[in-house]
Amino acid sequence: MPSISHIIYIPAILLVGFAFGFRIGARAVRAELERREQERRR
Repeated sequence: MPSISHIIYIPAILLVGFAFGFRIGARAVRAELERREQERRR
């Protein structure tokens, strides 16, 4: 049986991972949209 620290620690680490992944992914999408906009203007 996992201890109470595991019940708190594992979901907390997953949430941190999702938050970082979301920020990095959103930045990549914004950069790609900006790149496409630059190409469209040419």
